[in-house]
Amino acid sequence: MKVLVVGSGGREHALCWKIAKSKMVDEVLCAPGNAGTATVARNVAVQATDVDRLLAVVRRENIGLVVIGPEDALDAGLAEVLREAKVPVFGPGKKGARLESSKVYSKDLMERHRIPTAASRTFDRSGAAKGYLENCDTWPQVVKADGLAAGKGVYVCADLEEGRAAVDAIMEEKRHGDSGMRILVEEFMEGEEASVFAIIDGRTILILETVQDHKQVGEGNKGPNTGGMGVLSPVREISTRLHRQIEQRVLIPTVHAMRQEGIDFHGVLFVGLMMTEGGPRVVEYNVRFGDPETQALVRRWKSDIVPVLLACAKGELETVSPPEWDPRPCVGVVACAGGYPDTYRKGDVIEGLRQADEVDDVVVFHAGTAEKDGAVVTAGGRVLCVTAMGQDVEGARENAYEAYDKIRWEDKFARRDIGLVIREEKPAVTQADDN
Repeated sequence: MKVLVVGSGGREHALCWKIAKSKMVDEVLCAPGNAGTATVARNVAVQATDVDRLLAVVRRENIGLVVIGPEDALDAGLAEVLREAKVPVFGPGKKGARLESSKVYSKDLMERHRIPTAASRTFDRSGAAKGYLENCDTWPQVVKADGLAAGKGVYVCADLEEGRAAVDAIMEEKRHGDSGMRILVEEFMEGEEASVFAIIDGRTILILETVQDHKQVGEGNKGPNTGGMGVLSPVREISTRLHRQIEQRVLIPTVHAMRQEGIDFHGVLFVGLMMTEGGPRVVEYNVRFGDPETQALVRRWKSDIVPVLLACAKGELETVSPPEWDPRPCVGVVACAGGYPDTYRKGDVIEGLRQADEVDDVVVFHAGTAEKDGAVVTAGGRVLCVTAMGQDVEGARENAYEAYDKIRWEDKFARRDIGLVIREEKPAVTQADDN
């Protein structure tokens, strides 16, 4: 069987890497891919949102399974077009994609079905939003662009001045384009942040291992929000009892809500959660694997991933066995281009990749890379994710940073505290636009 993975980031490299190990798979294709996917798959020069050309590739190559990575491809309706062509697809249709592509829609769904989340107000005029903030007695407040914003559409505002600036950035300056036509203003939730992934075929729920992203650019969870600076799996703070609470209070009600709303969901539901004193509350939904969370998940997923993805696509998830997991922790450190998450340079030659891969229990996944004149060069803000396993978290951290330090390009940087448990102060809550 041939499998097509759609996308070009670290998530897609990780999926290609894992899928290529399956005995069920003869060849993996990736559209459009990157320099990393080219080492485990055949890259196809078609963009993730080019629905017609992707359908042509699927027909020409006789693809047996399509795995859709990025949210913009789902929002473009790629899954629906492929399903109409009788192609097994892992990824929800456009109606399911709205859970991520519209924060207002997903918030309304949560409120209708009493799924625990932050209280919020919706605004389509900046003046009304700022008037509401002027009457807020408690701070911080969280301001969110309604639509997709590549992980940068959420602002945690410490005071009124920051709140007004966030509203202006989204609605007046149109920093996120049409995604900022509407905004949410949410209460700030305190607690430990975690991500839970559940593979869903409309009826059956398969919960994956827990992961924790590090969203802010600076150490100690300081500075602007990003698409993700690093990842840790598993999250030891999520006990079996808390895992059961998440299933009963969040996942099952969400699946019931989707069925009642007429959403036939075949894919992964990625739920950002805040572990508050009152229990788990939903920060936001995403409807695809996360980046960099996927990189840690595939490292710990011991069994074949393809039977699970294919069964989900066919609506037969109850027929497959749950994954086997490596009990060892995984730490992933994201190597970024200087200036990220703001303006950054592209085209710098990356050196030391082979030496990094030679470190014990390390796999380097490519995110923003490309090939140029026989060399691998930077092509994005988040360039690589250096993943490492270890007997404990500290061992995984040591391996990851040893490998990271062998990689070189001008102005490379990363957070040095990925995987550390910060007890002196609670992690800053991103409540944010994951990527």
